[in-house]
Amino acid sequence: MTIEAQFPEKLKVLFEPSRYKVLYGGRGGAKSWGVARALLIIGASKKIHVLCSREYQRSIADSVHRLLKQQIEALGLSSFYDVLNTSIKGKNGTEFSFAGIKHNPTNIKSFEGCDICWVEEAQSVSKSSWDILVPTVRKDGSEIWLTFNPELEDDVTYQRFVKDPPTDSVVVKINHSDNPWLPEVLKQEMADLRAKDEDAYLNIWEGHCRQSLEGAVYANEMRKATEEGRIMRVPYDATKPVYTAWDLGWADTTSIWFYQTIGMEFRVIDYYSNNLQPLSHYLKVMQEKPYVYDVDNLPHDAKAKTLGTGKSIEEMCRAAGRKVNIVPMLSKRDGIEAARAIFGQCYFDSEKCSDGLQALRHYRYEVDPDTKQFSREPKHDWASHGADGFRYLVVSLKNPSKDSLKPLKYDTRGII
Repeated sequence: MTIEAQFPEKLKVLFEPSRYKVLYGGRGGAKSWGVARALLIIGASKKIHVLCSREYQRSIADSVHRLLKQQIEALGLSSFYDVLNTSIKGKNGTEFSFAGIKHNPTNIKSFEGCDICWVEEAQSVSKSSWDILVPTVRKDGSEIWLTFNPELEDDVTYQRFVKDPPTDSVVVKINHSDNPWLPEVLKQEMADLRAKDEDAYLNIWEGHCRQSLEGAVYANEMRKATEEGRIMRVPYDATKPVYTAWDLGWADTTSIWFYQTIGMEFRVIDYYSNNLQPLSHYLKVMQEKPYVYDVDNLPHDAKAKTLGTGKSIEEMCRAAGRKVNIVPMLSKRDGIEAARAIFGQCYFDSEKCSDGLQALRHYRYEVDPDTKQFSREPKHDWASHGADGFRYLVVSLKNPSKDSLKPLKYDTRGII
């Protein structure tokens, strides 16, 4: 089969073997377009299994399924590929599958036989997701392809694959200037943005990292924590109890921060998040950690009865032998101010809290591009759940539980 297709010069690396192919840069560089074309051409020439993934994928509409369909038509491969509702299959056995990483670890691990994994919008992928995905794609000769527009230099993906890339990596920065087919409409958008906001232009179109996200709620606090060395290795002190602070969700993320208070320091030693999991899952995760627990600080909605059991999260936690404190309700604005006031006393474990720290860095107000006015409330997205959990942590410090139960100690069998 002969297929004629055009590519920007820098994308020739897609047809050369390498474990990691990292394509990053600004808008208009044809990164995703080029990868879709390359994968379809390779898949037409030999049988391969391609996993198309991203951090979050609630439905097939969130994936690159539509982009691949468009490129199949553009390349004249409609008679070769069958575009199904949730997959794409070639006549030679080539298959494209689609999955989110963050909340489907079991599903992702089932793709260990894939030949190529394409991670789109890779700037959002968390440390825990990379720790699952990379060892899963382990077939001899398998490859991991990344496409993304960078945001913060401290982001896990940028640090892991651009600043200090692994062995057998090809790292290519590709921008609008590398795309000879850049549409005129995009050229005008680029010129308009450059005239209004040079910093935004450099990030969006030239692929430069931002010092902080525009509208970032904790930009100053995170910068100071980094400068003052408070994002570091923070060991667990077995002589002190561990407290937890939760943000609850089901389809949205449930986030749990683990922390200790030692003198005037608040040592945040661990973080865990997941979704679509019952309470028993989170209790098991906590039980398997080597901590001596004191109080679980839960948000006010933990008092609500669940449809499935007729009991509240608070009641179920108490029934499991947990000590519970319901954090007083504060407005988000007051909670954020409380967090800012106490941030300078917080130390964060850089490894175990990596995903939570990424949420704090990306928690932001939406900004009107014309007026530069901030929204009244922070944006509700993937970052807001970890940030809300941290807000409850801070409020719990100001409102400790009056519960007189003794701390409970756990091992892998349960309560001791």
